[in-house]
Amino acid sequence: MVHHPSITKAARSQQGLDRAGQVFSLSIPPIGLPGTARVPNNAYGLVIFAHGSGSSRFSPRNMAVAEALNEQGIATFLFDLLTSEEEADRANVFDIPLLGERVVEAVLSLSREAFAQDLKLGLFGSSTGAAAALVAAAQLGDRIGAIVSRGGRPDLAGNVLTQVHTPTLLIVGGADDVVVELNRQAFARLRGPKALEIIPRASHLFPEPGALEAVVDHAARWFALYLKAEPA
Repeated sequence: MVHHPSITKAARSQQGLDRAGQVFSLSIPPIGLPGTARVPNNAYGLVIFAHGSGSSRFSPRNMAVAEALNEQGIATFLFDLLTSEEEADRANVFDIPLLGERVVEAVLSLSREAFAQDLKLGLFGSSTGAAAALVAAAQLGDRIGAIVSRGGRPDLAGNVLTQVHTPTLLIVGGADDVVVELNRQAFARLRGPKALEIIPRASHLFPEPGALEAVVDHAARWFALYLKAEPA
């Protein structure tokens, strides 16, 4: 049986968002994980966010990144990778295969939606969500056009890293010493086009003035490079 995400009636009746384009409230099967898609006018790509440990679709940092990407013509989808009951078990928060499968389910469901038919797909992962995005990309192959990791733990993808051929950008704060080294190790194992950007003096959550803006700038350029359609 093929499952499809459901667009709520409220979302259908309130799609117009002036400059922002359209907003859809979606439920990702099979367990109905809630999420929100924002599709700006003339969008050229759709980026699915994989949140980190203890976070949700309401992560203020990822919401800020998503809004900035919307302004640059990139549709975004923020969703919960776990139910509230699942989050109560801390083991699930670090279950990378489970989180990766949730990202796969979101990608397959969104690809059936009318608004996503002509949009190339990208993944944006933070913390453990970066590993989940890489695991998903290894399974999905050329369905995914680009990946960006923000303060991620790509090393948690383990041996899957050598199966990832998707263009991948790792962004790390320069003051986040341990995570910088873990990203360097993971970077060496990736097989596709790749880049490692270290934001000077930024810590793990990029709270410093201008740090998150730098993340957005690097991410937007990476997605533009790999998600925009080739000229005819």
